[in-house]
Amino acid sequence: MEGKRRDEECYAFSRLERCSWYDANTFHHTRFEDLGELMRLKEESGKTVSVCLPSLNEAATIGEIVTVTRVELMEKVPLVDQLCVVDGGSDDGTVKAAEEAGAEVFRQDEILPGLYEPQGKGDALWRSLYCLRGDIIIWMDSDIRNFHPRFVTGLVGPLLTRPDVRFVKGYYQRPIKAEHRLLPTGGGRVTELVARPLLSLFFPELSALIQPLSGEYGGEREVLESIPFFSGYGVEIGMLMDIHTRYGMGVIGQVDLVERQHRNQSVPALGRMAFQIVQAVFIRLQELGRMELREGYNVEMTQVEYRDGEYLLEKKTLPVQERPAMVEVEEYRRRFVS
Repeated sequence: MEGKRRDEECYAFSRLERCSWYDANTFHHTRFEDLGELMRLKEESGKTVSVCLPSLNEAATIGEIVTVTRVELMEKVPLVDQLCVVDGGSDDGTVKAAEEAGAEVFRQDEILPGLYEPQGKGDALWRSLYCLRGDIIIWMDSDIRNFHPRFVTGLVGPLLTRPDVRFVKGYYQRPIKAEHRLLPTGGGRVTELVARPLLSLFFPELSALIQPLSGEYGGEREVLESIPFFSGYGVEIGMLMDIHTRYGMGVIGQVDLVERQHRNQSVPALGRMAFQIVQAVFIRLQELGRMELREGYNVEMTQVEYRDGEYLLEKKTLPVQERPAMVEVEEYRRRFVS
């Protein structure tokens, strides 16, 4: 009975601790609407801000995102010092649209050539650190259809107003298109079906994050350069696990960005995303000594497709690899570390 009571007390404390973090480190973007105040804080800190969009075939949306950011947050108010796109090999005009809208464009396979195989979103974000000059780095997905400056100011705000907050995640309602109409909620399926259960099991403090897999987030360069990155879709959950393990929950914040409309992924695509997220968690648990697999695991995922009256099994190889902390890369150290 004594052991059971102790377990209950530990659970209650853990739950209370998460609520305390939520109250202290959860923000609303409207708190940072005063651009004059943000500029004052930025100038006092002496910090610069880089905004980066990883892209792959997002010609329909990327031009508007770049244009709004450039006009509102670089020309009208110089909050953003650098705006760039890291493209993973688009063939739909994404690069042209981004360049014409005013972004610096880098091709993923041309950044740090010869270091690892360019492989998915996580690798693109990792390589982007080599191109970004800012002390504060903001990443945003390039498929946002209702882009507004709040996506940037909401993330920059806590990093300028709260010195103890060093990494910020955005969260929002995610409408989903179903039955030829837009439903107000229903997006974030991988979060609720995969990421949140895994975090609740192994990193319960992180389960207080509303959108742990959101593509809009940012932080201090010193933090981001100090952690490894997972390739592919393991990158978001990997960042959270590693920042939490290295720096603690107190450096993480989250900001309500209200609503994000984007291109919803198909269920098979979400399955592939989930496959890589599970791998990332298993890899990290093993490295932390919290899990031991007696045998290696398979990185080939089988999916079922129904075509012409037949069920077909399709296999895709979807490994997750780790990139080292960028501060450990010699080329990066020569450029940024004195």
